[in-house]
Amino acid sequence: MYEELKAIVGEENVSKEPEELYIYSSDPGTMPPVKPDYVVMPKTTEEVQKIVLLANKHKVPVVPMGGALSLSGLVRPLRGGIVVDMKRMDRIIEVNERARYAVVEAGVSEGRLKAYLDKKYPSLRISTPDAPPIATVTANALIHGSGRLSQIYGFHSEMVTGMEVVLPTGEVCRVGSCSVSPYWFSRSPLPDLAGLFIGWFGRTGIVTKLGIKLFPKHRYRDVMIFVTENPSYVSDVIWKVAHTEMAEDITVWAQPKPEWAEGFQHTTIYVTADSEEELEFKEKIIRNALMDYIKQKEGGFLYLTPAMKAMFLQEPMSQLVRFADVRKGGGFEYVGAILPVDLFDVAYQRGLEIVERLGVDWAFSIRIIGRSHCMMFAYAYPFNRADEEDVERARKALHETNKAVLEMGGIPWKAEAPAQQLILESMDEGAKRLIKSVIEMLDPNGVMNPGNWEVK
Repeated sequence: MYEELKAIVGEENVSKEPEELYIYSSDPGTMPPVKPDYVVMPKTTEEVQKIVLLANKHKVPVVPMGGALSLSGLVRPLRGGIVVDMKRMDRIIEVNERARYAVVEAGVSEGRLKAYLDKKYPSLRISTPDAPPIATVTANALIHGSGRLSQIYGFHSEMVTGMEVVLPTGEVCRVGSCSVSPYWFSRSPLPDLAGLFIGWFGRTGIVTKLGIKLFPKHRYRDVMIFVTENPSYVSDVIWKVAHTEMAEDITVWAQPKPEWAEGFQHTTIYVTADSEEELEFKEKIIRNALMDYIKQKEGGFLYLTPAMKAMFLQEPMSQLVRFADVRKGGGFEYVGAILPVDLFDVAYQRGLEIVERLGVDWAFSIRIIGRSHCMMFAYAYPFNRADEEDVERARKALHETNKAVLEMGGIPWKAEAPAQQLILESMDEGAKRLIKSVIEMLDPNGVMNPGNWEVK
């Protein structure tokens, strides 16, 4: 099979060397490594198609990989086989300035598209996730990622306008307007087949091209931070700020509890405008919305120095990523739960119970999705990669947090294989049968990333 893969992608783009297979056996999270048999890096959709056809011929599993930064082991080859690294498919095919969308190949990174737009189309921007710039646009959208514009426009999956997919059988199809038109402007008004591929972690096909919405880039950006010691106020603070429709992005983060206070909740509010007067107006409306808390001395806005503002205005910028260096060994993973905003206090307290009982280091952060329609709530656990006991503690904390999320009525985001099973166990029986039917219909030979969303 190695020779057949070489014939498809060239000798320099396929490997079965132990050291390279080891690199592709895991990501930076806690899930134990699983080695593939081969790694290939295709350059075209036709090469991806040939790889999938070859996998069907030999009944070998195929696992597509973007930036491998999910932290939850989504690209581990759970049953061996071929990891298809998409990084060579890195063309930005089109930017339609007036219709505000871009078409990119699956290996295009968030950093590459952002830099391209900054240079060629300075009036346009993407919704940037708080992830390293090498995270790919396509993979982030397919796992329902979120970013700087999600408080206005929703999950990144909702920004997808179309896609080209290699199905598990080797067939190629297009979804959205691009299936009937040369333009990739929308998934509507056609039957929305994108749901067959978004959220499936590569289980139903390999997306090779993606259409993604672009948005206006405003001249001015500023950041405000509102602080309160009482977590029970946070959901109301979020609701009031979102209600003004003046904020571009709303996040919340916290530090471990100091001895002299209950703990600080920092609500970070990003504001954009095309003039200084507009920026001042928006910030005044936001301040007025929270004035009752200020008058009652239950919270207030932090003064930010220019250096602090510059740090918060970086894209990407994540408080959580810093925790990868808290413990020797550099390990880091988090549960990103999708929850109703009014469950903030309950989720915060449940998380504290878990970390205090297990004795793990922690941090948490949330991002508001939509106008407070829901939130991505992340409890993060750093760990020492060289200490298996420390890794196991973090793994246990993740598992218990995922269970708590489901008990509260939320859903774990980009769930690890064990968490996927927890979700399936909680799922409506009809939905489980539908998932099983979709997999059997699209992947009759069971070659596409088997193990993810496996209905037992």
